[in-house]
Amino acid sequence: MSRRTKTVAVAAAVLLTLGAGGVAVATGDENPVPAPAAAVEAAALTGAAKLYRPAGDDITFSFDAHLAEQDRQDPMKATGTFRFSHYKGDWGGYAKVRVDCLTTGGKVAVVSGVVVETDVKQFEKARVGVTVHDVEGGPDRLGYTWMTADPKKDKVQPCLSGAPFEKVKEGSGDFRVTPWEFVYPTE
Repeated sequence: MSRRTKTVAVAAAVLLTLGAGGVAVATGDENPVPAPAAAVEAAALTGAAKLYRPAGDDITFSFDAHLAEQDRQDPMKATGTFRFSHYKGDWGGYAKVRVDCLTTGGKVAVVSGVVVETDVKQFEKARVGVTVHDVEGGPDRLGYTWMTADPKKDKVQPCLSGAPFEKVKEGSGDFRVTPWEFVYPTE
């Protein structure tokens, strides 16, 4: 085996090892160095689901919102996006939202953000909020600000939303909430 082939084989093995679990990093000596631990998050909301509507509306929400450990005390430093869409026949639209706040408590999350892409005029550049309840063993639930507020004229504050009044369509929900724990000052 040529030296070049050996180098490529070793490099491929190292990459596969790192990608398969990150157990060790080759250092050239006999003692492997443990790979750094995965980043810990202070809070997160991920997953997607369709809402239940007996009339057959196609309503989907998806979330990829995160609050880094170093930002634990400031939920307004949350990052990520969420999307929602509502279609029925020839009617409907979608929105993509840049997250600007995320709080969670137990299995409930409230996320807000500003719409950065949409085909629905009233959502353009509006701040919207969504509440998700990640229900163990049952259908997840969801609520949102535009049920009671007009996105164009009612100012939604960061991290505010409505109670999770909507049911997720059975078999479609996979929301995951990472609980946030605010660290209270001791003095």
